[in-house]
Amino acid sequence: MKRRFNYVKFNHQHGYDMILDSETKAVELPGDHGDELRLWLRLLTCTTLIEGEVRGRLRERFDVTLPRFDLMAQLDKVPDGMTLSDVSKRMMVSNGNVTGLVERLVESGHLDRRTSANDRRVQVIRLTKAGRAEFRKMAAEHESWIADIFAGLSPKDVRELMRLLAKTKASAQKSAQSRA
Repeated sequence: MKRRFNYVKFNHQHGYDMILDSETKAVELPGDHGDELRLWLRLLTCTTLIEGEVRGRLRERFDVTLPRFDLMAQLDKVPDGMTLSDVSKRMMVSNGNVTGLVERLVESGHLDRRTSANDRRVQVIRLTKAGRAEFRKMAAEHESWIADIFAGLSPKDVRELMRLLAKTKASAQKSAQSRA
């Protein structure tokens, strides 16, 4: 069994040791990792960096969490509303996670909750007029933040990355289906 350890590198510019992320460790210790593992770590590092930046900007600019923003984004696509279970499927989270988010957004006046006309056990949620207006302001800024984050990529780079990520997604789905 291989021993795990934190890889620490001396930073000559600042004169202190710093713990490196997994991707940097994989690049600097390539014998310890295969190409696929390095790819996984690169994807994870990029996702973590971008998500952290978006979370921070949402919190600073709008005092809203990323899960609340994501829930509002799902509801913005369906003006008549969605059931809690449909929202949780789309967001790929449990009903319990969605319920807590919904409670807070109903209390703040962003969401409206009503009983389904077809099944009294089912609740349908939708954005209020104020919730939709506020979400659309957030979404416009969010779009500009994402453009800013990817500004270092040319349109050709973006197309190529999208093509390769689609291929990666298909490969991951095929792997997951083979296990099912």
